[in-house]
Amino acid sequence: MAAPKQQRGRWVAIVTGIVSVLIGVAYLALITVLDARGPMRPPPPEALVGVVTASLPTAAGVLPPV
Repeated sequence: MAAPKQQRGRWVAIVTGIVSVLIGVAYLALITVLDARGPMRPPPPEALVGVVTASLPTAAGVLPPV
């Protein structure tokens, strides 16, 4: 008979393995559902009205320190 500490470690390993397999199956199910929706398409131009883009100045537009 295994020592109690070894028995506990064995159960921890079994439970960890089961959780790992469940996470993997859930991930595959999620990917299957998301992939079945079809290809991703960009939003229509009307959805982009009012979007403001910000950009940092380029190196050519920055004055050197004095």
